[in-house]
Amino acid sequence: MRYRSSLPQLERRLMLTDGGMETTLLFVDGFELPCFASFPLLESEDGRAALRRYFEPYLESARRHGTGFVLEAPTWRANPAWGAELGYSLDALAEANHRSVEFVAELREEQDEPGGPIVLSAPVGPAGDAYDPSHRMSADAAEAYHSWQMQVLAGTEADVVTGLTLAYVEEAVGIVRAAVTAGLPVAMSFTVETDGRLPTGQPLAEAIEQVDAETGGATAYFMVNCAHPTHFLPVLAGAGPWERILGVRANASTKSHAELDDSDELDDGDPADFARCYLALRERLPHLTLLGGCCGTDHRHVASVADAWFAAP
Repeated sequence: MRYRSSLPQLERRLMLTDGGMETTLLFVDGFELPCFASFPLLESEDGRAALRRYFEPYLESARRHGTGFVLEAPTWRANPAWGAELGYSLDALAEANHRSVEFVAELREEQDEPGGPIVLSAPVGPAGDAYDPSHRMSADAAEAYHSWQMQVLAGTEADVVTGLTLAYVEEAVGIVRAAVTAGLPVAMSFTVETDGRLPTGQPLAEAIEQVDAETGGATAYFMVNCAHPTHFLPVLAGAGPWERILGVRANASTKSHAELDDSDELDDGDPADFARCYLALRERLPHLTLLGGCCGTDHRHVASVADAWFAAP
């Protein structure tokens, strides 16, 4: 909890983060990831070694450019519903959350922050399918549901929790409220479809404004993830609370969520074009301080973004 009370990404300090952890482990490294969960890998030496190898080139990019780094624990699927589907009791799942944060804390100590501050983030994923909001919880139900994981994470070294790949506002509101009750700073990241709207059809600007209105502005910052930049760039040309978006973790592929779900092959796009898209995002999101990737991206994409970012005037 080194930075829990003073997140560097809120102080205009440029931070890098990683890319598509699960897609890399699944399609490149050949691991089976039931329920798309990466946290069980920490139970084996092979899995721990693979996660170390995964993070090393990202940390090297941060070191090379002298940026900070947000080191994400593999906790995205470590919530009660997905844990039960994977056969974990609540006690075993609590241990898995602790193990996940302890793993990235060890990595941070080994790195000794060579390029800048290393912030430990614990991602919190949706209770259901990230792309399908047809079974929506109320904000109160979402708060009750996510409170268990928030209380567990409050007892770890996590500096911030990040709601990743959220498809609808009510769950986002519940996560923020649960984090606040647990005493944790929280970032919130929505996913959008090819039209730049949430899977519910709600405009991105309206979703951010609603979360802030229903939580008293408690969210530290917002992000967009799991969508290609071209899906939401046009939306950013209009009015919106865009100063609240400090981070982007985009997909490598321009395909829709439905197309990606139906694909058996990894679409890793073009890292150079991916970087050009981030430069276009910078023109419309001048407050961006956190740069990374999501599905289909790897260290090449994030390195390309960082290189272009520092080379641009």
